[in-house]
Amino acid sequence: MIVIRTEIEMDAPIELCFDYARDIDIHTRTVWKHTKERAIEGRTSGMIEAGELVTFEATHFLIRQRLTSKVTAYERPIYFVDEMVSGAFKSLKHSRTFTASSTGTVMRDELALEAPFGIVGHVAERLILKYYMTRFLNDRNRKLKLMVEESYQALGSCAR
Repeated sequence: MIVIRTEIEMDAPIELCFDYARDIDIHTRTVWKHTKERAIEGRTSGMIEAGELVTFEATHFLIRQRLTSKVTAYERPIYFVDEMVSGAFKSLKHSRTFTASSTGTVMRDELALEAPFGIVGHVAERLILKYYMTRFLNDRNRKLKLMVEESYQALGSCAR
């Protein structure tokens, strides 16, 4: 099993950051375009809630695959956790935690995953998946940050 941790600061209130991070439509707009990721079952649009399922279909490593996750822990606007119910991994748990800061919000991601196929999967985790998934999360989080901050700035200019 590997654990990937990322952190990003966003210049916006915690509630906005939390809601954008759990929005299925925003998720599909912030992932890599070449994966052609889309929600196909369960909650397919809007903000996912506690106990809900979503199935994403995407292409990774030239293979079209599906991953179904369930939100297993949820406290708005502090954290939410989704865990794989079915998919390509032996296990996958993705936690997002939000903390208000003096300049906005800090979002911390923790992605724990285990590949199937025993020792071969163990090697793949360390040689391929850790790098790939770290890049995937960091890129997605940068795009999420831009969307959140643009939206917050637009809200602020409307209030003036």
